[in-house]
Amino acid sequence: MADVIDYKIYGDDLQLVEIELDPGEGVRAEVGTMTYMEDGIEMNTGTGREKGEGLLGGLFKGLKRAITGESFFITTFLHTGQGKKHVAFAAPYPGTIIPLDLSMLGGEFICQKDSFLCAAQGINIEVAFTKKIGAGVFGGEGFILQRLTGDGLAFVHAGGTIIEKTLGSGESLRVDTGCLVAFAPTVSYDVQLIGGIKNALFGGEGLFLTRLVGPGKVYLQSLPFSRLADRIGAATRTDVGEQNMGGELLGSFLGGR
Repeated sequence: MADVIDYKIYGDDLQLVEIELDPGEGVRAEVGTMTYMEDGIEMNTGTGREKGEGLLGGLFKGLKRAITGESFFITTFLHTGQGKKHVAFAAPYPGTIIPLDLSMLGGEFICQKDSFLCAAQGINIEVAFTKKIGAGVFGGEGFILQRLTGDGLAFVHAGGTIIEKTLGSGESLRVDTGCLVAFAPTVSYDVQLIGGIKNALFGGEGLFLTRLVGPGKVYLQSLPFSRLADRIGAATRTDVGEQNMGGELLGSFLGGR
């Protein structure tokens, strides 16, 4: 059973979640995301194995996290002092932190790989494979997703603004392949070709869209990190090219004197 924790999210575009812990409560977080913690909270980095699990069990958990894009190790922050104490974790890039109460979501939720930020002690992070080859090859997230299981709070992070939708039975939604953040395990996930040759070649949306079919809850993001990285990379290449061209022009001018 997961620890019952309280939390508060600060900020708009560069968010931070502050977790309030009672004595004996703990929270697990992705390595390197902690911003601050108060006295009385002890930090322990390991493979995340539970009591009674052997070394191989812990190594297997670490490998599963590494496959989904997270660190091999995970850090546990345990309140060993008195009174209420706080520990905070920051999002790694501009976007939104989504609190997922797994006890209200059927005890399980599927997320894009590397989206996990932190969770109450007792929440498990597992590998979830896409069921269809097409979704794995062209779905933007690849074959491997994350499955969060348990009965407590987990926090995931995504880029830009988050849109929450609840699909009815048989209701479908088509989204950009990189904009899917998380969805209920009852939602069917597949990809389909964009119709029309002009749309595929000149629409700027790629060749494929992700098709989701309900019932279930779905979270979408307005700015996938891959899109942000592409824009930064394109701007950097343009700046370098302009600098090189300027240097060549200056060299030609000075050489002609």
